Amino acid sequence: MFSSQQHVRPMKDRVREALFNLIGPAVVGKHAIDLFAGTGALGFEALSRGAASATFVERHFPTADMIKQNAETLEIANIVTVLPANVLLWSRRMPELPRMAWLVFVSPPWDMFVENTEELMLLLNSLVDHAPPGSHFVVEADERFDLAQLPQPDHWQVREYPPAIVAILRLPEPGSEQNVASGEQLQ
Repeated sequence: MFSSQQHVRPMKDRVREALFNLIGPAVVGKHAIDLFAGTGALGFEALSRGAASATFVERHFPTADMIKQNAETLEIANIVTVLPANVLLWSRRMPELPRMAWLVFVSPPWDMFVENTEELMLLLNSLVDHAPPGSHFVVEADERFDLAQLPQPDHWQVREYPPAIVAILRLPEPGSEQNVASGEQLQ
C-alpha cells in the first residue's frame, strides 16, 4: 500500500505507537489533519482508530496522489481530503475545515523547526486560535526546537523518544476546567 519516498521522514513506528497510546480513545470522532503528511501514516492511523474524517496536506504531488490512491484502495475516499499544497502557504488562508474537534499532526522535516521557525509558529498559532474546543495538537520535533515557542507553552504534554520529542496539546471542551498541564489523561 505505502511506497517509500526518499524525501519522506516518517515518524518511527515506536514513536507513533506511543503517541496513539497517549491520545487513547480521544481520537474517536475527531477530524484528523495530517500536515506535512508524507505517506499519510498518521492520518490513516487516526482513521483506523476511529477518527471521523481526515485532511492530508502534502506538497509533493506524487506522494499526495499516493495518499489519494491509498484512500481509494481502503475504500475511505469519501471521508478523506488530500490537498497537494505547501503547508506553510496553505495555513495563511486558513481553509474551511470541519467544525468538529480536530486532531492535528505537525511532523515536518525537523530542519524546518530551525529554518522556518517563524512560519511554523504562525501556522500553529493560527490553527490553535481557529480550532474547535476539544481539539488535540501533536508536534514532533528534535532537540533543536525550543518547545517554549509553542502556543500556550505551559499546556503541552511532552515526551522524549530520542531523537524525537513529541508534544501534545489538548484544548479543553466547553465548560471544562481540566488542567491540561497537569499530565492528566488526554481523553
